[in-house]
Amino acid sequence: MKLETYAIGSGQLTYDIIEKILRDNTRLTLSEEGREKISHCREYLDRKTDHSTQPIYGVTTGFGSLCDKHISREELSTLQENLVKSHSCSIGTPVDSVVVKLMLLLKAHALSMGFSGVQVKTVERIIDFYNNDILPIVYDRGSLGASGDLAPLANLFLPLIGEGEVMWKGERYTGKEILEKFGWEPIKLQSKEGLALLNGTQFMSSNGIKALIDGWHLVNCFDLFGAMSLEAYDGRIEPFFDCLQQVRPHTGQIETAEVFRRILKGSEIIEREKKHVQDPYSFRCIPQVHGAVKAAMDHVTEVLHIEINSVTDNPTVFPDEDLVVSGGNFHGEPIALVFDYMGVALHELGNISERRVAQLILGKRGLPEFLVAKPGLNSGFMIPQYAAAAVVSQNKMYAWPASCDSIVSSNGQEDLVSMGANAATKLHKIIDNLKYIAAIELMNAAQGIDFRRPLKSSPRIEAVMEEYRKVVPFVEDDVVMNDYIRKTMDFLDNFDIVLD
Repeated sequence: MKLETYAIGSGQLTYDIIEKILRDNTRLTLSEEGREKISHCREYLDRKTDHSTQPIYGVTTGFGSLCDKHISREELSTLQENLVKSHSCSIGTPVDSVVVKLMLLLKAHALSMGFSGVQVKTVERIIDFYNNDILPIVYDRGSLGASGDLAPLANLFLPLIGEGEVMWKGERYTGKEILEKFGWEPIKLQSKEGLALLNGTQFMSSNGIKALIDGWHLVNCFDLFGAMSLEAYDGRIEPFFDCLQQVRPHTGQIETAEVFRRILKGSEIIEREKKHVQDPYSFRCIPQVHGAVKAAMDHVTEVLHIEINSVTDNPTVFPDEDLVVSGGNFHGEPIALVFDYMGVALHELGNISERRVAQLILGKRGLPEFLVAKPGLNSGFMIPQYAAAAVVSQNKMYAWPASCDSIVSSNGQEDLVSMGANAATKLHKIIDNLKYIAAIELMNAAQGIDFRRPLKSSPRIEAVMEEYRKVVPFVEDDVVMNDYIRKTMDFLDNFDIVLD
């Protein structure tokens, strides 16, 4: 059932809910519960700043190493506006529109918990931007993942005060122009609001959620194409028997073997008698490798669920305890580590896939060399393996953990940073390369299966073959392979891979 609206602040967000919100183009509203929590916290903070003589970090003081600089009551609003302007230093390439939408969604959700001291109308304006597809222009570099994602979040929220730039209906507008177009007044930031908007891990988290959505799709792709490669290679089913998995009962391993048995059920190729006793690791150890990747993805999902339902700006306001606490919930270490873990895991999917491709072109087990009928005259599938190997190697570079690094910032006040934003954004580079690898494995596996004719594969694989051959035909003689790779990539983007 389509999700028409989602009430921000009505409950915890999950990966599944977020994916559904994006898929269904769901409109957001602010729940009454969220509205009450936001108002309660804001009213408390106003009373606190009116009567307290003690400095409150980021509210009545400067920021970072300027935390000892006192700010007068008359300058509190100017302080917050200056913060957003001065911190808007994201650089590089504009962020994907899905990530920008996720940033708006996750920030509105975090602020609705009522520990950040913002105005209700500030959260409502964020929701207005989301619902109207007004997407601030944010760049992909500039965050250290330590005081949250200061630079990209500053660029995200500049338009709230009439600054910065946005994309709307394919056109670029200044913040001032888009507010005028919708008849909205710029938000006049109150004490602490700029800091609430800029502190937080929403840039890292949004990139992570996008990577999870794309990553899980690729996990399914590699399961399906791995099964097709096994068929093309005339591989054995025994390594996928359930009894074997149960004596080493890693959940991902058990699930993967079960998926392969289901995909291959009814195949004439897999059921026929084999002359060979064993398959290479890239086939025989699929349950162990693919399963470990799934376990890593499950762990990342679990950590991200905690993160996106947390308050990660600073200071944190506790109205009922009469406390404004300056701490370190904005630090990206918990997600920086798992993003690096996810990058290593996803890289392994490509690593083992390329090895299966390499086995298919060796001219073994009744297949012609380079999967073409006249090798020598034709190079066939020789060079797609080169291309896959090149991006596998590049992914090994991207898999190096960003969280191993740190650079001191803010004049020594912020002396250990997570580099979680770098860990998050490089996931997209790994995933982009994996799409090429998946496409190349599908091309090779389909070619190999056709060389097994008249034997048929399983009904599920034959259905995939039928759809794929409408896009990319069997290769009789050499063709412009880049065209076929591109067409296969389009097929992956549009083909719904369901393995349940």
